[in-house]
Amino acid sequence: MSVFRPDTASFFAALSDPTRVRLINILASQTGDHALCVGALAMRLRVSQPAVSQHLRVLRGLGLVRAERRGLRVHYLLDRQRFREWRHVVEAFLDGVTTEHQAPGGLQESSCTSGR
Repeated sequence: MSVFRPDTASFFAALSDPTRVRLINILASQTGDHALCVGALAMRLRVSQPAVSQHLRVLRGLGLVRAERRGLRVHYLLDRQRFREWRHVVEAFLDGVTTEHQAPGGLQESSCTSGR
């Protein structure tokens, strides 16, 4: 089963940054509708607010984080439904990578032939 999505590489790239992983963990630890603004996230991550904004931009681009305006500030929440969707994509991808595909007769499929 093919689970190719054009943004799969972008998903893995987004998770390859340690600060973004920490940011996701902070947002994941929030319960209910408790969201955090950039300033609160910057303090917890010990990075600048512009750096947090850039990381949030990447995560929002993939739909992993939602923004909600609350008064004068924008607060951020993890989109748990989107993470569940990505979980299925990643599981199917890993299943495809770890499953050996065999041609009829037990021979492994290969489009390459030896030059000899």
